[in-house]
Amino acid sequence: RTLGTLVSSGVPILQALQITRDTAGNLRVSSAVENIHDNVKEGESMVSPMEASGIFPPMVVSMVQVGEETGQLPDMLTKVADVFEEEVDNAVAGLTSMLEPVMIVMLALVVGTIVVALFLPLITIIQDLTGGA
Repeated sequence: RTLGTLVSSGVPILQALQITRDTAGNLRVSSAVENIHDNVKEGESMVSPMEASGIFPPMVVSMVQVGEETGQLPDMLTKVADVFEEEVDNAVAGLTSMLEPVMIVMLALVVGTIVVALFLPLITIIQDLTGGA
C-alpha cells in the first residue's frame, strides 16, 4: 500500500522504494525491497528480485509485472494492497467467529463452577439440618 500510494502521488520510484524499505517493519521485507531498489537503480525490472526473494506471492509478482509493462504500476500496487487487506479482513472475521463460541463456553464453565461452589455448601448445610436424609 505504501509503495503504491507514494508512486501514485508522484514520488520517484527509487525514493518510494527507500521509504517503503524504511517503514516496512519486517527485516525480510526490508531486505527484499532493498534488492528491488538496487535492481531498479540499475535500470532493471522489479520482478526478478521479487521472485528471487520468495516473499511475494506469484499473484503479486504477476500484477507488478503487468503494471510495469502497461505503465500502470501505481494502480496495480493499490489493487494488490486491496486484495491483501481483504484477505486480512476475512481472516480476522473468521478468527472472531471461531473465538466467540469458545469464549461463550469458557464463560459458561466459569459461571457453572461458581454456581456449584456456592450451592454445594448450602446443600450440605441443608442436609445436616434435616438430619442427613
